This record gives sequence, structure tokens and C-alpha cells, in this order.
Amino acid sequence: MRWLPMLLTLSMLFVSVGRGAEPVRVIFDTDITGDVDDVLALAMLHTLQDRNQCELLAVTISKVNPLTGPFTDAVNTFYGRPDIAIGITRDAQVRDSRYLSLVSERDGGEFRYPHDLLNNNDAPEAVALLRKTLEGQPDHSVVIIQVGLAVNMARLLQSKPDEASSLNGMELVRRKVKLLSVMAGSFEPINGDARYHEANVRNDISSMQVLADRWPDDVPVVWSGFEIGIAAAYPRQSIAADFGYVPHHIVREAYLLHSGPNHDRPTWDLTSVLYAVFPDRKYFDLSEPGRVSVADDSFTQFTPTPNGRDRFLKMTDIQASRVTEALVQLVSQPPPAL
Repeated sequence: MRWLPMLLTLSMLFVSVGRGAEPVRVIFDTDITGDVDDVLALAMLHTLQDRNQCELLAVTISKVNPLTGPFTDAVNTFYGRPDIAIGITRDAQVRDSRYLSLVSERDGGEFRYPHDLLNNNDAPEAVALLRKTLEGQPDHSVVIIQVGLAVNMARLLQSKPDEASSLNGMELVRRKVKLLSVMAGSFEPINGDARYHEANVRNDISSMQVLADRWPDDVPVVWSGFEIGIAAAYPRQSIAADFGYVPHHIVREAYLLHSGPNHDRPTWDLTSVLYAVFPDRKYFDLSEPGRVSVADDSFTQFTPTPNGRDRFLKMTDIQASRVTEALVQLVSQPPPAL
């Protein structure tokens, strides 16, 4: 049974609710190399922009692989937005990938997935792009979605005034950002482990510590822990059935290269996107306010604090079903030009 026909009513609800609302201005900071949920999350943002529910201002990348920029540009081009700015991290964690090589595939001598960013060296540095993008937006208008290492956010906070902005990083964030939606950490035991070391923290502890310690107190942070994504896995049935509107689909092919056809992949990064764009739709509950700290072993400790900056997502079984349905709709919707 196909998923898309089952969800037409939900699709109409998305469209009707989205009309008239100002699109959420989004910067997407991703480690698009290892896991494939970054690819699904980026596709989801394009669908949300198609529905006038967000505006994707820029994509910055927090891991090092020579194909990250070209692949991201290929996804953006596939969805009809080849000119979205992409910023590259030059010296973070180096990571191999099972799917980035898709960007090099050719059919009849032409790229299967067209793109004009051919080399990461031709893309701006990530923090420079973050500063330029933020400076150009209205005050308190930008939502940053961070779904990987915190290296770009840490360096943004530590950045000094430059030609893009007379403000330092802390001042720029405080003036321009209204929310940070971050996939990192764990706030419930994972398989009985009450001190689980989640990868986005574990792979660059010092950067996540800078983020947790120095992010401005008056700019809210909402954390989607490891436990949320595993409770709302992306269904393999959708990958099999919902992307056949073109002979080659970059999202479907990336998913299959990463996870194969018989795996429901956790939706870690997608949940941070869903909350960032629809914070009031009751897809999730929120913890009480508090403060997240990052230990030297990478554990994320949440301490309740009145008027605290941080909250983390919580989700019931019923909400998990709603979240999965929404994610399938948003990932698998065809681009308007196809």
C-alpha cells in the first residue's frame, strides 16, 4: 500500500494551515556525510518552502568530506533551488560516506543529479556565511537548525566583527536568532544506558560545550534527543513506493545506499526540522525550562531551572504516529517542477 494516497488529508491540512503565515527563516547546519537522515531533512525543508512555510536561507556543513558541498548543491538543484548558499567547514571531523558519491554519477555523459558547485574550495567558509546571512535578516527572525557537530555554532559564537557585521558572534546571535533547534544528546535512558553518549556530542565534545555554555540566555534552545528520532523511524515502505515519480531520485538512492531496502531509519534530524517550523502543532511536548550542560565524557545533563534557556522534546506514542505521518508527507512530496 502506498503512503502518499493515505495521507492526502494530512497534506491538505499542511497547506491550509500554512496559508497566510510568514515563512520561517531557516539556516540549516548539517553534518551531511555519514547518516542519511540529513538528506531526508534537507528534502523536507525544500517541501516546506514549496508550501510557503519556511525559507531556506543557507546550508552550512559541519564535517569534512570533499563531496559535501557538491552533493548538497545537487539536492538543492533537484528541488529547484540551485542558488541556495552553501558554507563549508574546512577543518572539522573528516568523515567517509556511503552516499555522497551519487553526486559523481553520470548518465549519457551528463551528471545524473546536476549541480554547479563542483569543489568545496569554491564555497565560502561556513562561519563567514553564517555571519553574512544573519546580518542580512531582520532582528529576531532566524531559526537555526543544527543537526550535526556544533563546530560551526561554536565558532560563530567566538567570531569577531568583520566586513559582514560590526557585531561579534554573541551579539549577532542575540540580535538575529529567535530559536536554535538542535539534534544532540539524550534525555532519557537508551537501551538501559542512563548516561548515553550521543554521536553529535561525542564526536566534538569541546564545540558542544562551547554551544551549551555560551549560547545567549535570551535565545531559546530546544534539543531533540537521541530517543526522539528512534521512536519515529522513517518507514521503508515509503522509500519503496513514494519516490517513483522520476527514474532516479537522489533521496531514495541515498537512503538505499546508506540503509538498504529493509531498514526503517530513525528520523533524528527530521524531528528538529519539524519542531523548528511547527513549534505550535503539538507534534511534541516540551520539558520544563532548564539548562543543558555537556560533560567531558559527552553526556548531556539537563538541570531544571526557572526561566531556563533550554528545553528538550518529549513525545508520546500517539504523537510519534503523527510525526511519522508528517515526515513521510514532507520528505516524499514531489518538487513542483517534476
